[in-house]
Amino acid sequence: MDDAQPARQQSIAATRGSSKETLQGTAGAGGAAAVGSEVAPGQMLQSLQWELNRIQRTIRLTLQSRLQTLMGQSLETIEENRELAQSIQKILDAHSLRIRCPQCGHAAILRVSPRKGMPAGAFVLDHTIDGKRTFHGGSASVPPIQLTAKPERKPRSESTASSKSGRTTTSTAESRTKAG
Repeated sequence: MDDAQPARQQSIAATRGSSKETLQGTAGAGGAAAVGSEVAPGQMLQSLQWELNRIQRTIRLTLQSRLQTLMGQSLETIEENRELAQSIQKILDAHSLRIRCPQCGHAAILRVSPRKGMPAGAFVLDHTIDGKRTFHGGSASVPPIQLTAKPERKPRSESTASSKSGRTTTSTAESRTKAG
């Protein structure tokens, strides 16, 4: 049996430990766990959340730095630029990120739209402001990229849905009255 074998068995045993054992120790500033000391579940979860936030920040800053190198670039055709924008968006979606619109500051999706006089299309930032879909930008090349967290979806309120259906019913009823 080699020297690494007992360490692997210890690691497996620790992973299978009781819930009390798994709550022992928290990651400190250096990431090392304080072994042997009891930690309250809330404190352990708070520490875990801090660690996740630190990791997510590192990911966001790394992606932002790498994507910033694309700023000012454009490909030959609209299809190629659309593929580029979709590839960027796919990476951002995987990490729940969006591009911050430099014009208004809202979280946005990068898209490429056809424009007259721009055979390779225009890079635009697609987002919703006050419930209305908005496109900002429109340059021939990749805009500056500053990343932000993807906003949570707003649930459709029942009052909005019923008021819309109420308007439809009213207008239908009014048209029936006028017609008959």
